[in-house]
Amino acid sequence: MHLRPSTIAAAAVVAAAVPAGLLAGGAGASIARQSAAPAAATAKAPTVALRATKRGKILVDGHTGRTLYLFTQDGKNKSNCTGQCAAIWPPLTASGKLSAGAGVSRSKLGLIKRGSGHQVTYAGHPLYTFASDTSAGQTSGEGVNSFFVVSASGTAIH
Repeated sequence: MHLRPSTIAAAAVVAAAVPAGLLAGGAGASIARQSAAPAAATAKAPTVALRATKRGKILVDGHTGRTLYLFTQDGKNKSNCTGQCAAIWPPLTASGKLSAGAGVSRSKLGLIKRGSGHQVTYAGHPLYTFASDTSAGQTSGEGVNSFFVVSASGTAIH
């Protein structure tokens, strides 16, 4: 995998943001082992839904409730988060038809090729979860190293 210098720097800054408890519990080695294969579970038919938060309504994985993020260093329908970056920011992947929850535009959902699978996009932005968000509704990745929660219109919420 090719990593651009900005992606390597991004992964280093994000790695520093991972809580020490997560690393102390052995997750650091686990994250390193997962760098070749993103940690996000592949859902056959993922649903992208909306959740009301203090930041407004944001996109979440409809099955787990985990917050979805976009990476401002990505191109339209192109992910630049690979390797260690993808271990910390697991991509939302799918192998089947996508579903849109209430308030989510089905026409903005898409898939891009990622390794041997596909990553879910919204309004052309590849979508990610954050390894340190351990339960539904957490937004601890907001604003960390160019990753932001996503609005229903498909824009970053700062």
